[in-house]
Amino acid sequence: MSAKRMDVMSLPAIESHRDLHIWIVENLEMVPVPERAYGNFFQEHCYIVLHVPQNLKDTQGAPKDLHYWIGKKADAEAESVAGSFMQHLQEAQGGATVQHREVQGHESDCFCSYFRPGVIYRKGGLPSDLKHVDTNMYGVQRLLRIRGRKHVSATEVELSWESFRKGDIFLLDLGKLMIQWNRPNTSVSEKARGLALTCSLQDRERGGRAQIGVVDDEAAATGLVAIMEAVLGRRAGLPYTAMPDESASQLQKAHVHLYHVYEKGKDLVIQEVATRPLTQDLLHEEDCYILDQGGFKVYVWQGRQSDHQQKKAAFSWALGFIQVKGYPHHTNVEVVSDATESAAFKQLFRSWAPEPRGNKDLGRIRKLTQVKLDVGKLHSQPELAAQFRMVDDGSGKVEVWCIQDLGRQPMDPKHHGQFCASNCYLVLYTYQKMGRIQYILYLWKGHQATAHEIQALHCSAEELDLLYQGALVQEYVTMASEPPHFLAIFQGQLVVFQESTRHSAKGQLASTTRLFHVQGTDSYNTRTMEVPAWASALNSSDIFLLVTASICYLWFGKGCNGDQREMARTVVPVISEKDKETVLEGQEPPQFWDALGGRAPYPSSKSLPEDVSGFQPRLFECSSPNGHLVLVEVVFFSQEDLDKNDIMLLDTWQEIFLWLGEAVSKQKKQAVAWGQEYLHTHPAGRSLATPIVLIRQGHEPPTFTGWFLTWDPYKWTVSENHQPYKEVAGGCLGAISSISEITAGVNNFQLSRWSGNGRTGPSALQAFKGSQDRSENELEPSPKASGSSSSTSTSISSPSSSGSSSSHSSPRSMINGGLSREQLMYQAVEDLPEGVDPAHKEFYLSDSDFQDIFGKSKKEFYSMAKWRQQQEKKQLGLF
Repeated sequence: MSAKRMDVMSLPAIESHRDLHIWIVENLEMVPVPERAYGNFFQEHCYIVLHVPQNLKDTQGAPKDLHYWIGKKADAEAESVAGSFMQHLQEAQGGATVQHREVQGHESDCFCSYFRPGVIYRKGGLPSDLKHVDTNMYGVQRLLRIRGRKHVSATEVELSWESFRKGDIFLLDLGKLMIQWNRPNTSVSEKARGLALTCSLQDRERGGRAQIGVVDDEAAATGLVAIMEAVLGRRAGLPYTAMPDESASQLQKAHVHLYHVYEKGKDLVIQEVATRPLTQDLLHEEDCYILDQGGFKVYVWQGRQSDHQQKKAAFSWALGFIQVKGYPHHTNVEVVSDATESAAFKQLFRSWAPEPRGNKDLGRIRKLTQVKLDVGKLHSQPELAAQFRMVDDGSGKVEVWCIQDLGRQPMDPKHHGQFCASNCYLVLYTYQKMGRIQYILYLWKGHQATAHEIQALHCSAEELDLLYQGALVQEYVTMASEPPHFLAIFQGQLVVFQESTRHSAKGQLASTTRLFHVQGTDSYNTRTMEVPAWASALNSSDIFLLVTASICYLWFGKGCNGDQREMARTVVPVISEKDKETVLEGQEPPQFWDALGGRAPYPSSKSLPEDVSGFQPRLFECSSPNGHLVLVEVVFFSQEDLDKNDIMLLDTWQEIFLWLGEAVSKQKKQAVAWGQEYLHTHPAGRSLATPIVLIRQGHEPPTFTGWFLTWDPYKWTVSENHQPYKEVAGGCLGAISSISEITAGVNNFQLSRWSGNGRTGPSALQAFKGSQDRSENELEPSPKASGSSSSTSTSISSPSSSGSSSSHSSPRSMINGGLSREQLMYQAVEDLPEGVDPAHKEFYLSDSDFQDIFGKSKKEFYSMAKWRQQQEKKQLGLF
């Protein structure tokens, strides 16, 4: 594109009410793509995609995202033009965007998250009339290879058995008939997502009026396989060449390197600055940097005061860096600007503050931690529960067990909260939420606990989990990293002893001299830890309790406040009943220093609470295809992204939640191991003591649900979207193995014999195409299953007078409504009147009989999901 043309180019208007805008670059213009065609990409073209967050949670710190997408067969000129358009659109948006370079088949998780249930890669270039999708078009013959787990893509491949690859799903699209072919080793989750994409194509491109068949077992779907062989030719076997798995593991993503990049004359200088773990202060606002995440992704960070020409050169710098490093051309590139960084970029750093912390920020943090909690608000406003990490104020029922002799021993309530660093404990907390009893089981691990004790802790937790039938939310807690709710359970009186408490008959500690560090300002953040009884362990900002053989000193540092002193006074009786003497820093008696072994220097710095306001929660799907954890992020997530076949990881920075769908709820040990691996390999060098919370589907606490924009607590019990895959696929055409039934579904289509060379004979294809043309105007939409994206929702014209039967919801027949209930109910197939479709006996009832038997009209019945129809028919003897 010439510079002159670029200067005068007109940019499209952005509709403020829409979150997604897509343009295709054609003839040096940005042409808008129709919304119904979103997710379809022609591989000879380039596209520009703009995402503008619309809801409140997305807009809090979330910038706009601007992508330019490159088809694998697009030429260099097309890529250059798309990049230029994106730069102009970026400037028009005021620079407040994150820019991405996306290459077909290697798109970022952010890009893929826009298109659900998947992305379609289409062959060739775009027709001149820009018709991305022709709805109700049936003259189609194509083969799609479906890949991916959370982010699914379908690529159009050659119409041949040679295109089949190990581990993938294939969709043979024949216009009015769509056959999904699954390999036997395909997971249920992948099959279900493939079916969701198939149903989406059925709705978008056929107006919901195409028949779907699913091949899970070729022996049970011989009719569908016969149709496939009529189109693709006979085959002796399938090629077993597997497509390489290019998923980057967390181990690979853990390697981060930060480079200062600048131009010196005509040369580009790239100087390494630091490696893991990175800190935010390494980024200077007058400079630009490249951050290399293990070759998986390359970021370019632009300081707000960096040169304008440097900012324009960001992508060319990144591509040059990729070339020098020998990385693949498709390596994802993300360009971020100072103060508009993406969540993924921020989490590559140990900490991230939106602005330099000052007294105002400290006051805000203190205010946040000292707000009086309202239990009613925590239940009605789960976002507060998530923010405070509190399900309630800790006033529920508490049971505590200590792990002893590799078993659990109940603790006397008088000693609840008195733990030992060499032990492990189970704390079962019971509370009510919205009238339902809920449970949290805390697994507390001391720093000095042995591997055998930790194993016994997990075994005891499993026993309790079985006892409570899987209803326990399990939170793994490490000493000194207890979450606020755990501290609230003990009302700020959690005391951790370095050795066994060994209480004497009078309740006194047996040891002569012990020092305890008291930290906290209220019952939600106060903990007391025993530390070495040395003067160097003191800190001017905190409070310490020194217990000697004769007296107990309560030492107040100069920097402590009234709230700290008040909480410390409540802790003293838990530790010692000896006479108490209050000591102010600088006024200590000689006996005080003698007990500590003499004076010694000690710190006076105030330990500030961690500011996590710069981080946003992130949701990932977990898998381990090659033995290492692989995560796929779902950006701008919602409850809809939680699937019964998934293990999902929600990282809120202060806690790691692992959500187990009901179909994988037995994989608890694997899930916890993944959470630990995630922390261990995190590029920011995360604390391994970060609490890990294990949650089963249907038992989500408000500390989890509060991170979602909306949450429906009844979704798992009522939703049709989470029906088992077998039930959904069972309603598809593939459940019928008879070739006569299948051919009836395409209006008496007759399969012709293939030619001797194993390829499809021209008469077979002609017969199939002819049957499509003859019956196109006979298509009727069938009632849809409301809200279901994965159930078969359409039907094809029903059998004619030949008596062949269809496989879908609402058949038509010559004897429609003309039979009595006695002729149909509880009758074997051989006893039915001639011409009756045994799969749809109910259809032959009169409207009045139907209403009397089912309690609803036929219209209402056929608007139900397929699995519900079958369930009612079974109960009434009509199945």
